Amino acid sequence: MLDRKKLFIAAGAVVAVVAAVAIGFAITGSSAARERSNVLALAREYIERGDFDRALDLLDGLVIKDASDGEARALREEAMSKKADAAAGLAAGAATPSPEAEALAQSLGELGRSIERSVSTVTGAATPPSPAPTPEEAAARQAAAARQAEQAAAAASARSAQEAAAIAARAEEEARIKAEQEAAIARQKALEEELARKNAAVRAAMEEVGRLVRVGKEAVTAGDYAAAKASFDEAVTKLPAGEARFASGTWVDIAESYYEGYRRAPDSAEGVESVKQAQRAAQEAMRADASDARPHYTLSKIYNDTRMTDMAIRELEESVRLDPSNYQYAYELGLAYYKVKKYEEARRAFEATIKLNPKYEMAYMNLGVTYRMLKNDSAALTAFNGAIKLKPDYVRAHLQVGSILAARGDTAGAVKAYQTALSFESGNTTALREMGVLMLATGKPADAEKYFEQALAASPDATTYYNLAKAEYDQGKAAEALPHAKKAVELSPAVALYQYQLGLVAEATGDIDTAILAYAKAGELDRKDPKPRINLGVLYLDAGFVDKALAVLDEAYKIDPKSLEANNNLANAYAQKGMFDKSVFHYETALTLAPRDTTIKRNLAYAYVQSKAYAKARDVYLDLIKINPNDWDSMFELGKVYVSMEDPANARKTLSELQARKPDYERRAEVESILRSLQQ
Repeated sequence: MLDRKKLFIAAGAVVAVVAAVAIGFAITGSSAARERSNVLALAREYIERGDFDRALDLLDGLVIKDASDGEARALREEAMSKKADAAAGLAAGAATPSPEAEALAQSLGELGRSIERSVSTVTGAATPPSPAPTPEEAAARQAAAARQAEQAAAAASARSAQEAAAIAARAEEEARIKAEQEAAIARQKALEEELARKNAAVRAAMEEVGRLVRVGKEAVTAGDYAAAKASFDEAVTKLPAGEARFASGTWVDIAESYYEGYRRAPDSAEGVESVKQAQRAAQEAMRADASDARPHYTLSKIYNDTRMTDMAIRELEESVRLDPSNYQYAYELGLAYYKVKKYEEARRAFEATIKLNPKYEMAYMNLGVTYRMLKNDSAALTAFNGAIKLKPDYVRAHLQVGSILAARGDTAGAVKAYQTALSFESGNTTALREMGVLMLATGKPADAEKYFEQALAASPDATTYYNLAKAEYDQGKAAEALPHAKKAVELSPAVALYQYQLGLVAEATGDIDTAILAYAKAGELDRKDPKPRINLGVLYLDAGFVDKALAVLDEAYKIDPKSLEANNNLANAYAQKGMFDKSVFHYETALTLAPRDTTIKRNLAYAYVQSKAYAKARDVYLDLIKINPNDWDSMFELGKVYVSMEDPANARKTLSELQARKPDYERRAEVESILRSLQQ
């Protein structure tokens, strides 16, 4: 006769042990190494498909189980980075452009190739070298670097990974704009000094051109593109002869104005016309002075916005070649390389940026991210710490430091990094979640619950609801966890892990119908995970639906033939069906996976008895008694086996010993009855 007790299954991802009923006593353990390998493989598949949330859910689970799992953390960082890039519009797999955008890109490409042919005749001629930056320009660049701290602060309001990525992208854009504005101010001052050295006629002509360009810029700002074009067209007709550098600068100013007009309304007819005019003006600047780096930089922005990445990189490379002392060009080139996964080139560009401007914390930050993609976390850590040294409240850098230290198993260091991030930005969802993950990994579910509750207040998304439900479930607070688990599924019904957690919580609260539906859905969504099938099979066994149990448990076994839980519960199901030959096979398999597990031994002995393999049953019961001399049930069953083997001497000896050593044995009457029958 077999007892019925719970079988606990390690839940893999961010999931605690799951209660599952088995015929027999409680057993523990699973094929952890195989499960981890399967989870990593599946996560990689999700990342390749761009399904970053599902990949992160799986990887979060591995990190919960082992905070020092470097491979899981590295893959998790890759998923987070690619998700952030996608959210910010920087990922290689950006959204497919609209037909209008494709048409615009084609038009720009054709125009670019056409004008470049004529530009090449100019660039082939001898031209004066580009002058070194003026002191004013250098000062402007340094001032722009100092202002980066204000820009990065925008990221402090991020409430989810996607929102944080978008804010970070805006910070990058605002930093670029400010750097360009400071450089423009410096150029204007230099122009004024140059004007002072010119003769009256040239000076008057330059001043008039400058006035017309300013009028055109104001018209663009006001949305009056026709008036802007009229002013710009008049300005270029009044360019003084022989002033190539001034002409190039004028065309660049016009190109930048048109570009800003495009950025204001990129999908409008005026916006489309503006970007075409911007491209033409930039290329006219190149005709005027082939040594000027600025028109190439303007073109790089146009091509980047219209997803002509290769052309954008080419123009940035030319900008850097013509003006190697401009840190902004080097930095933008690093971003462009990173976007197309040229990480080694990006590394060199960011390092060049730092040499040009050692106080540019964003360059350190992006250098660190690039090193992480190059699998060099030691160098990445140095870079992130460099960013923090320049900007102590650089939250994104603290988060990266925490991630690296957690992957190294330095829990204390990771906690310090995340807590520092929270000291500057108390509602940072990433820091709160990571703190919760670390607390779960270190066996502190109550602390994890607090962090996840705070994260939920900052970002009520599916992941946070799931994490909170997990933390509550681990504390035995299934009733509190149930609404949170349901909310996670409501927000993201296609995530297998969320469905599985709902099944665990619902089962713990006695809501078996919900548990069955959730386990079934989890199995449908993740066809490589045996756990939901095992738990579903156990629920079917409890409800008396043995055939249904066999079907799902067999699926689990086929997924992982060496799963202890699949084999044990499949053996239980076959035993209920009276198919003891198959029951024996799966119990024997389970026993090879857990050779000292007394529950499996007892179940196996019972199956041997039912299949009349008495000698094998005898050996197993003797082994159980050797392990625990006070195992009275095994002693009783052994006595009955001797009877079945027609060995009355050993039967009397065994049962008499049981009667003497355990006089209050609960089945004493049966023992006495058998002994009396043996005396006849």
